[in-house]
Amino acid sequence: MILTPAHWEAVLEQARREYPREACGILAGRAGPPQRVERIYPMTNADHSPATYLMDPQEQFRVFKEMRRDGLDLVAIYHSHTASPAYPSRRDRDLAFYPEAVYLIVTLQERERPAGRAFRILDQDRVEEVPFQVAG
Repeated sequence: MILTPAHWEAVLEQARREYPREACGILAGRAGPPQRVERIYPMTNADHSPATYLMDPQEQFRVFKEMRRDGLDLVAIYHSHTASPAYPSRRDRDLAFYPEAVYLIVTLQERERPAGRAFRILDQDRVEEVPFQVAG
């Protein structure tokens, strides 16, 4: 998965802005390989929680409709971890309803140095890290 520097910075900025709550959103583009992100959709975390996220269902429906209209594919779902490493929690794995999507997690454990990792969540017990890069 490839993100532009602007997309990556937008994800980081949202994570910082939403802190101490988890931020979340959708990355859309065209099916790869490589998968390239073309559009970012910051979403509202309906949980308003520092430890969990749930995308607002009405926003999610609107975004998926817009993506379909514009011929874009779901590339990734992203969210932040405010106090834990960038690795899918048990709840993240239990709620991973899109096996075709990459799950990008940004950690703000060290707020001055946010970091991200990407995964395919195959089921509750199988997680594979996948490469992602920020490239112009």
